This record gives sequence, structure tokens and C-alpha cells, in this order.
Amino acid sequence: MVVARSVALFAVAALFEIGGAWLVWQGAREHRGWIWIGVGVIALGVYGFVATLQPDGEFGRILAAYGGVFVAGSIAWGMVADGYRPDRWDVTGALICLAGMAVIMYAPRNH
Repeated sequence: MVVARSVALFAVAALFEIGGAWLVWQGAREHRGWIWIGVGVIALGVYGFVATLQPDGEFGRILAAYGGVFVAGSIAWGMVADGYRPDRWDVTGALICLAGMAVIMYAPRNH
């Protein structure tokens, strides 16, 4: 159950961080305005809080593992929000990142 909770928290964190960054991008690069940027900044702050809810207490481990989730999530977000079509190398890279995340977070440790 701890792994399922952790995976769910990573998914929620990805939603807020990637979504927040996308909103800032839309506000600044696509000229949608300061409201989009402001909402994006708030979402990025929520991401930072969600990361603290992970059951593991090691900041470096959580952030490193989240990097793998961010890579795969960013590609998925781009597909849904912007019509991005990843090639096989994008997909392969994302899967490698997710495998790395799983090793970092869920490998058995003797504590």
C-alpha cells in the first residue's frame, strides 16, 4: 500500500508541476497573460508541498526519483495539451527514466 500511495503522490505532483510550468509557458510565451502565469506559479508551489507527503523522508531521493516521473509526464502532457507526437526514442527515454525512478524509490534497502 505504501508503494501505491507513493506512485499516486508522484502522479499528483506531476500534474501540479507540469501543469504549473505549462500555465506559465502559456501566459508568457503564448501571451495569455498574468493570470495564467499566477495560477501556474501557485500550482508550482502546490507541487512543492505534495512532494513533502511522500512516505520516504529523504529529500534528495524524492526529488531525484521525481525527475523520472517529470520526464515521462512532460511527454504525456505535451501529447494531450499540445498535440505533441513522441517518437520511439522519446518513449524509450521516458521508460528508462521511469525504470530509474522505480530503482531509486522502491529498491529493497536494509535500514
